[in-house]
Amino acid sequence: ASHSKKAQQQFEDHVRFVDEVDECHNITGANEYLLRAETLDLVSYKKFHADVLGECEQVKSITTMAVMDSPKDER
Repeated sequence: ASHSKKAQQQFEDHVRFVDEVDECHNITGANEYLLRAETLDLVSYKKFHADVLGECEQVKSITTMAVMDSPKDER
């Protein structure tokens, strides 16, 4: 994956106006970005995964985590 400023900007431009993406964070560690995305159900998520993230050439891998419960959420 390219770590260039241009590649980062292209990715950010790609997700900026995607309805499912509520948050996009450039982070440290093994992954470049953390997205918080909300979909109606798993069928909708699969479409988002394939048609939005999967079609973005800057995305080389996708790790999905689903929130099961939020004992504390002060957002």
